Amino acid sequence: MTDHRLADDPPPYFDTHIFMCCNRRPDGHPRGSCAARGADALRDYMKARANALGLKRVRVNQAGCLDRCELGPCVVIYPEGVWYKVESPADVDAVLERHVRDGGRVPELMLPAG
Repeated sequence: MTDHRLADDPPPYFDTHIFMCCNRRPDGHPRGSCAARGADALRDYMKARANALGLKRVRVNQAGCLDRCELGPCVVIYPEGVWYKVESPADVDAVLERHVRDGGRVPELMLPAG
């Protein structure tokens, strides 16, 4: 990934920014939606769990459609731009602990390249 920051840019406010798709489409939509698959509760859990783990300079945000709902619930983590499918609190724990806290990846939850 290319770093587009300029030398005189201020430092980032967050080191890690996590976006959880919470888009809701109408029931029966062929692509489904992350919200219909439990994304709102998973987002709330992720926020609380990040805090409980003492993760600093990390922000968990709700996002509108990230255009991958048929694969969701999905999250994308920046600045890396890594996408994950998270279906349970255990998945959230894995992403927060292994990716955010430890700097690794969770290959079994990673979404394929677009």
